[in-house]
Amino acid sequence: MAKLTVVEAINLALKQEMEKDHRVLILGEDVGKNGGVFRVTQGLLDIFGEARVMDTPLSESAIAGVAIGMAIYGLRPIAEIQFEGFVYAAMEQIANHAGRIRTRSRGRYHCPLVVRLPYGGGIRAPEHHSDSNETYFVHTPGIKVVVPSTPYEAKGLLISAIRDPDPVIFMEPKKIYRSLREEVPEDEYIVPLGEARIVQEGTGITLITWGAMLQPTLQAAALMEKNGTKAEIIDLRTLSPLDSETIIASVKKTHRAVVVHEAPATCGVGAEIVARINEKALVYLEAPVQRVTGFDTIMPLPKLEKYYLPDAGRVIEAANRTVNF
Repeated sequence: MAKLTVVEAINLALKQEMEKDHRVLILGEDVGKNGGVFRVTQGLLDIFGEARVMDTPLSESAIAGVAIGMAIYGLRPIAEIQFEGFVYAAMEQIANHAGRIRTRSRGRYHCPLVVRLPYGGGIRAPEHHSDSNETYFVHTPGIKVVVPSTPYEAKGLLISAIRDPDPVIFMEPKKIYRSLREEVPEDEYIVPLGEARIVQEGTGITLITWGAMLQPTLQAAALMEKNGTKAEIIDLRTLSPLDSETIIASVKKTHRAVVVHEAPATCGVGAEIVARINEKALVYLEAPVQRVTGFDTIMPLPKLEKYYLPDAGRVIEAANRTVNF
């Protein structure tokens, strides 16, 4: 079994789904000849041709609008937005049309669209290239939001997203595009949407995270275990719909929780998770739930980026406040 990066796993998923279903196609800026800015679609133009791997003008609104029309027509388009900071120009199309067409048409039409969105910091990119903007989409009715944390997860989740009958924002953490490898089956498999996974079982505290933040969370858990606290780690995988059952069951077992994400704290997905824990498991808590997040500022330029992103040290500090409450 080959050890792949996240980029290679996504490329493999795209290739296999395009071979399996002639309705699947790709469109976006530089996705064809150049293989995308991160080379995720590299080689696909040579296999499937310009009719199914389409370079578009530099217009995110047009990319989203055309893809939505294709999806409603019966195709299964995969639209790439080069960087998450460019997606705001497409928000009107995504929120008002992709997210609403099923309801607006009373179920006569649906929109099997995937928007691939490289997102987050950690690659020393300039402004507009390092946002963690998942909350916009989680807050948008009719949209599913998926964030892989490893190569294996990336392939299985993307295949599920492509086959889903509704629009999916597939957010790819740039920080882990090539920073880790793991075994990924060549054969087809899926990772179901809407189901979190228990990465590590534990009884001392629950650590809840997703995407690139899984790695510092794992590092923190390893250090905590040396000091006697065995953490349970939850990788959410899907932010909308959110797997509340797995979160609540874990908190009822450990009685403590920390949520880790790189987006700003205010109105971040972590706040929603804390609210659900309070609603469903408040009497089980032995300490307030802590959040380890980015700051309520614009992502700084590269020299300060490492001070913005959560790391293992910040996770351990929050866990210690909870354990020692």
